[in-house]
Amino acid sequence: MSRATAILFAIVCYAIFFATFLYLVGFIGDFAVIAKTVDRPGASVGVGGAVIIDLALIALFGIQHSVMARPGFKKAWTKIVPPVAERSVYVLLASIALMVMFAFWQPIDAVVWNAVSPLARGVLWALFWAGFGIVLISTFLINHFELFGLQQAWFHTRGHDEQPPQLREPSLYRFVRHPMMGGFFLAIWAIPTMTAGHLLLAAGLSVYILVALHYEERDLVGLFGADYENYRGRVGMLVPRFRRRRA
Repeated sequence: MSRATAILFAIVCYAIFFATFLYLVGFIGDFAVIAKTVDRPGASVGVGGAVIIDLALIALFGIQHSVMARPGFKKAWTKIVPPVAERSVYVLLASIALMVMFAFWQPIDAVVWNAVSPLARGVLWALFWAGFGIVLISTFLINHFELFGLQQAWFHTRGHDEQPPQLREPSLYRFVRHPMMGGFFLAIWAIPTMTAGHLLLAAGLSVYILVALHYEERDLVGLFGADYENYRGRVGMLVPRFRRRRA
């Protein structure tokens, strides 16, 4: 892959991802500016059909997002896709998986809970926005541009080699090992009006996150060894771990 093609491809994939991420915020938040959301318009099939379709969509996203992140898959995949473009292709396919979810999602409008109090609604919306804010901030704390394939393409254009991964604990990572996923948990659950369809989405994504983190932790132990084991012993996975300091 030429240097110009690599950087152009990475930029296009990143732009598609960023637009998809913004749509995801509106989709989960059921904002009126978004034509198709988790709760609108109504399902075109019965409740049973909606559950089957929605679970299949969650599984499609989860399988793509998790399987393609495994080292074994990457090793085989980079025999087909240029290594410099591997991350960008991953980001592009993850965005497409989300687009498929947006397009075919079947809302189930039965209300599970509805926060009536203005204070309760305000707190839940604050947690919703804080969740997505944590997600975005976390990407920059570890390396936003490497995470989404831009750094690889830039290094390729400059003729620089990729630096070996390092185990760091910047800011939020001193308190939880996976603040990005913790932010997603906040964003998908902190909703003032929770419908059955939204509950299905939140529960399905939560199960996916927990399963994906299990495999990611295994990969990180394989990559960093005892250093990551020590980190895992000190820091909680999704919530801070408070312990008294030993004498």
